[in-house]
Amino acid sequence: MVGTPSSRATLNVGILGGTFNPIHLGHLRSAEEVREAFALDRIYLVPAAQPPHKSTHGLVAAPHRLKMVELAIADNPFFFPSAIELERSGLSYSIDTIRHFRIELPSASLFFILGLDAFREIHTWKEYSHIPALCNLIVTSRPGISTPPIDQLLPVALQTMLWYDPAIKMYRHTSGHCLTFHEIQGLNISASQVRTIALQGKSLRYLVPSAVEAYIAEQTLYQDEESQR
Repeated sequence: MVGTPSSRATLNVGILGGTFNPIHLGHLRSAEEVREAFALDRIYLVPAAQPPHKSTHGLVAAPHRLKMVELAIADNPFFFPSAIELERSGLSYSIDTIRHFRIELPSASLFFILGLDAFREIHTWKEYSHIPALCNLIVTSRPGISTPPIDQLLPVALQTMLWYDPAIKMYRHTSGHCLTFHEIQGLNISASQVRTIALQGKSLRYLVPSAVEAYIAEQTLYQDEESQR
């Protein structure tokens, strides 16, 4: 057990980025499971303005996606929206966001949360080799998809800088930060599934928070074929 905020000298802070196009209950349930498992005091949800590894076809305007995040987490005192990538010009690189939080919260223990699919492509990220020196990494499983054995999960690009410690079941970095593969129960919901259902004019109830469902309807988001790409 990491301990409660009152018993720890530093805060445990999670960073969860994504397009959130739109944010759905799968995102929120996964984040909640990670928060509880790692005793995180807060998690910042960071919508990407211009994701470097995804097509922008069908991506609704960043202010809409930020608003949906704000609505989705309004009743969770542990979750916070962050507009840092919307306020920054150019492509939304994770390394820049992590450095921002490292400067803003110098004494915090940072945990960067990402899915297994994204982690497998980490060698294509900007300055990926610097990430383990700046924060801990939590790589989550994908609901409905079996996770390979742990010795098959570490990309070749990171094998020279991380080593597995069986005593704690984590990979270690010389900085003292750790990389953990975390199996989540989650909810098998995808944003593309939500967009398709919205296009069909069907109910989004129990796929997204009710406030997000209302916002999508009010703003007539995801109402054309372009938004399904």
